[in-house]
Amino acid sequence: MRFHDFQIVLQEVPGEVSLCFSITGCELRCEGCHSPYLWKKGTGTELTEDYYMNTLNKYLGLASCVLFMGGEWHRERLVKFLIQAKMIGYKTCLYTGEERVEEEVLRHLDYLKTGKWVKEKGGLESVCTNQQFINVNTKENLNHLFNNSIAL
Repeated sequence: MRFHDFQIVLQEVPGEVSLCFSITGCELRCEGCHSPYLWKKGTGTELTEDYYMNTLNKYLGLASCVLFMGGEWHRERLVKFLIQAKMIGYKTCLYTGEERVEEEVLRHLDYLKTGKWVKEKGGLESVCTNQQFINVNTKENLNHLFNNSIAL
């Protein structure tokens, strides 16, 4: 499992400060994708257990969630990383362009974003999006948390 970059993000998981790993090798190749550099297999840096755990420990108490942008194609490795994050107190999230993920992955997630990027439908902030952001534990769709419009 290789990653292009690591970032601390504030908007991808509402109410959480997330440690975000962008995983390379995505085969979906959604038209209009904002991250086409993640498509190519073999690019980026190997996400070693040492790097991963050192990063999680460094931000323990400061961040609250670990987010994987892709990586479901590395099911076994992803599950291991999700379990490690939860064991030390982090919530977990996966952003995927797929419509669903395997149960083995799902049971280790707190949040899940599904659905390919379709330009005409927009992202999570759009009322006509095909994408869903779900609280896995409650099954609640949280797309409304991405809508920045304020009713007056």
